[in-house]
Amino acid sequence: MSDHERVLSRRSSLEIKEKEIRERGSEILREQLDATKKELKLKDKECERLSQVRIQLEEELEELTASLFEEAHKMVREANVKQAAAEKRLREAQGKIDVLQAEVTALKTLVLTSTPSTPNRQLHPQLLSPKATSHKAGRGHTRNKSASGILQPTPEKPDGPSVSGPPAAEEQREADSTLYAEFLMWKDRPSSVDRASAFISRIYREDIGPCLSFTRSQLSQSVQSAVESNSLSIEPVAMSAIPMVKATAIECGGPNGFRATIETKCALSGMSRLCRHRIKLGDKESYYYISPSSRARITAVCNFFTYIRYIQQGLVRHDAEQMFWEVMRLRSEMTVAKLGFYHTDQG
Repeated sequence: MSDHERVLSRRSSLEIKEKEIRERGSEILREQLDATKKELKLKDKECERLSQVRIQLEEELEELTASLFEEAHKMVREANVKQAAAEKRLREAQGKIDVLQAEVTALKTLVLTSTPSTPNRQLHPQLLSPKATSHKAGRGHTRNKSASGILQPTPEKPDGPSVSGPPAAEEQREADSTLYAEFLMWKDRPSSVDRASAFISRIYREDIGPCLSFTRSQLSQSVQSAVESNSLSIEPVAMSAIPMVKATAIECGGPNGFRATIETKCALSGMSRLCRHRIKLGDKESYYYISPSSRARITAVCNFFTYIRYIQQGLVRHDAEQMFWEVMRLRSEMTVAKLGFYHTDQG
């Protein structure tokens, strides 16, 4: 074989080997390409899954944020409401403390200057005789809503010397054993309006109930409840400040003012009378005009509850017998008021 043929043969074999190498390389590249495509598909699926997880987390985060904001606003509203209620209770408590301090001062004066046997007539205007009351320069006392409801008249001097009458007979008294025993049992464990006590139950039945039993029964019950809870207030009608008008059916005024009349129907008795006072029950805005007789009956019951509360609070330093006779005097006031008797200074 010539050299030329050997060269051609070698070249041919090289071409065949080169072709085989290219084919082998192409096959390897195709395999790698397929593997890469499979890997990309797996990564696409993983990206899609992670994207869905992210979207779900974002939605949950938004819901959680909205819920937290709503809960925070709710807590703020509740805190504001509680703060307003606490401030209101604080103001009410401060007002009650001021009233109680003033009443303790008045009570000290009452205890030191008045006893059942020799009551201080300046502190008990209902004990003044009609002649003495006719010399008063002015009239009117107020019963404020307080822990006691003490009557506080304005100290005044008579215009002239008093006329001495015939000497009064010496008063004799003897305690009923049943009443006194009931009082002592109550005094050991006093409770102002506990009707389970025979002492209080008897007074409700014989004195308080009849004294506060008016024609308008529903309003009478409201008045009794207000007296028991010490939330009733009585105030005079300033008749000189407003032109007087003849009327027959005006019972209530309003929170921003009231009308004075020559003859107004009493809200409790329903009778047309000269009503110079009005009452207010608790926190209600309505006022009820009352006649002098109705006012005297309410005042008598209020005076009884005042003294009972003082005993309950341990503010009365008298012995048991003195307390008993003071209670009997207050019961007699309720009886007299129920019968329609009242002093002109209460009109």
